[in-house]
Amino acid sequence: MFQTEVFLAVLYHLEPILPATSVISWFDIVFRPALREPKLPTSSIKHAKELIITALLKTEEAYGEKVKEFRRRLMDLYLLDAFNESSGADVLEWAELDKAQRDKRSHWKRNLEDMLLSFGTKRPEDLMTEVYIHFETPASRLQLLMFLSRYTSETSFTDSSAIMAGHPLTRSIIRCLLLDTSSTVCTTGLTLLVKLLPLYATHARATLKSNLGRLLAVLARLMCWKERPPASICEPSDEQPLDLDFEEELDRETNRLIPIRPDLKWERLQVTFDATVSLPPSSRPFFTMLYYLYPSNLLQFLSSPAQYLIKNETRSPYTLNWPEALDEEEIRHRSERLIREHVCHPVLVRRDAAAELSEPEFWAKYTASRIITEAGMLDVRHSALGIQFQEQPAQEEIDVEPFRDGLPAGLLRPIDLSNEKATISLTDMINTTVVLRSNLDPPSEAGSGPEEISPHIVQIISGLQRELLLLRNELNFELWLSRENVKHIGRLYQDRIQFKSAEYNKLRNYRARVVALEAELREHKQQASSAKNKYADWNNELQKKLRELRDEKKAWITEAASLRTAEKEARALFAAQGKLLADATSEVFLLQTQKKETQHKIDRLHDYERQIEQHLNMQRLWDSDFAKFNERKEQIDLMRNQYQQMKMQLESYQHTQAEMENSARANRRRVQALEAQLAQAHSSHRGHDEKHLTEIEFAAFTAEKTSLLEANKQLKEDNNELKDEVEELRAMVEYLKAQHSGHKGLIAEPRASPIQFASSPQTEPST
Repeated sequence: MFQTEVFLAVLYHLEPILPATSVISWFDIVFRPALREPKLPTSSIKHAKELIITALLKTEEAYGEKVKEFRRRLMDLYLLDAFNESSGADVLEWAELDKAQRDKRSHWKRNLEDMLLSFGTKRPEDLMTEVYIHFETPASRLQLLMFLSRYTSETSFTDSSAIMAGHPLTRSIIRCLLLDTSSTVCTTGLTLLVKLLPLYATHARATLKSNLGRLLAVLARLMCWKERPPASICEPSDEQPLDLDFEEELDRETNRLIPIRPDLKWERLQVTFDATVSLPPSSRPFFTMLYYLYPSNLLQFLSSPAQYLIKNETRSPYTLNWPEALDEEEIRHRSERLIREHVCHPVLVRRDAAAELSEPEFWAKYTASRIITEAGMLDVRHSALGIQFQEQPAQEEIDVEPFRDGLPAGLLRPIDLSNEKATISLTDMINTTVVLRSNLDPPSEAGSGPEEISPHIVQIISGLQRELLLLRNELNFELWLSRENVKHIGRLYQDRIQFKSAEYNKLRNYRARVVALEAELREHKQQASSAKNKYADWNNELQKKLRELRDEKKAWITEAASLRTAEKEARALFAAQGKLLADATSEVFLLQTQKKETQHKIDRLHDYERQIEQHLNMQRLWDSDFAKFNERKEQIDLMRNQYQQMKMQLESYQHTQAEMENSARANRRRVQALEAQLAQAHSSHRGHDEKHLTEIEFAAFTAEKTSLLEANKQLKEDNNELKDEVEELRAMVEYLKAQHSGHKGLIAEPRASPIQFASSPQTEPST
């Protein structure tokens, strides 16, 4: 043992460089005996487990196939080599072992289970695949379901629930509940499924919704389950074959087996314990959970099970269709009691069956513990259980009736799990123990071997074995349920603490606000008192200002009267100036009319001038072409000089014109300034100093305005003459440019008349 301990410690320290094949090769030599030894230190057992788990996780190495085979072998050892509580042979063998051997087998099974659970925590999909592969063997299903029940009770399984929801193992569990006829297996599988539903609702809602039809089919199958009597065990006689045939025929009539579809390739598990009464699995927890998750769909299914499954496109696993496979009257009859024992779901008021599947679920944001607790609150018995315990503090013992096949009344019969509570008499337990010991253990006084076990004792052992498994399964479920309830209670307590702290903070804030408001009220009172005093002072000041304003108003009235007089005089003056302005406007209109009357004569003169100029140009071109052909060069030079002179003269004329325009613009500004002075003089009549304007100043102003208008007219005429000269010079320049460029046409382009350019400024209105 010491050598094993040292060797395991060395291997544990070499684990980073130790390949998986080394652990696999030393498994039978070192690890398997170590895991069977209960006296080995806990640290060595821990080292052995961690080495094996590490080897199972190294699937990416070159020896991945060997690791998978080793993993499958561990599962085979757990199912075949470890103690199987559901096997009658293992139970009888267990009874013959001494305490040391029992400890070894218990230690070996516990270690195998711990390693598989640890591996499942790190590699959940690989473990589920191995369980799925071994689940096809009917003899291993009960043991695998017990293992899965332990696996799902682990706290780390919550993160792996989504993986299991989409794994084929879930479909295999549902098929087991639909097709197997072993009540023990179905009871264990149903407990497992009840534990998985809240986790699926939290982490895999889409998968749960897609499997709703199969889950309701499982509920229908459980409601159609009938109690199976135990197998008859009697002494051989001549009439035994007739009795067996009759019992088989009666059993076929009572519990008919519907054939399974061949494409499923499912091997049905008939019976796990032959010698006991097979009570139907309790569908109450499963019904409660489905009723909480999908109440409208459940009630619609119970009203017409076959039609609902067909509408939901749930295929029947049997060779018969759903209407032939299901006993709808039995389902409705059994569901009535369950519905009466559950309170009305509040969601039924708001949603129907179609809305439950199309809209988001009301429990979409709930935790698994909250779903479990609230689902349990729908059951009426849970609320009435505490009152029942208070009313019945001591439960009386239930008399055990003798078995139908002649067993003594002192022996314990199988426990009826259909009720909520089961009571076993202590006397019955003692008598059963005495009978078992007398039949199984060899007598200590006599030297002969052990006697043959009676068939009645085998039946009792089978019943006890089944009850032990069911009680252990129920214990695990209750522990898991208690743990989830504790989580929910902790969350509620935390919410309560947060609510109380929030209320305390609100009260503290309210108190601080009250203190602040009281201080603000005192401040407002002080401000109101000071404001009252200020109002009295302000009222006195307003009275004083009112007297001043009244005096000022009187002065304004006097001044307004004087201003009205001045206004009348100014209006008379404006009327006289308006008459003068109308006369000037009429004179301008007459001049413009006269100009328009003589405009056609001027245009005709322009046409004559163009024709004369064209004839002259034709003559000039003719002379230049024939008479002065040899003097072209001299003429060109002369024309260049003339062109430069004309250009300079044109620039001087343009400069002179710009100066005259500037002087005219200055004169216009002066006229505008004088007009502004005139307007200012009119407005200044409102003052006390310039109330009366003499007629002499008005006449001088009129004369000055007339002289300015004449000067402006003279400047316009000069400007027009200059523009005419500029146009003539521009025409001459164009002509010279045409000659210089070699133009030899007979008729030149008509040029614009300088008179037209000169007359255009005259049409502008006088400023």
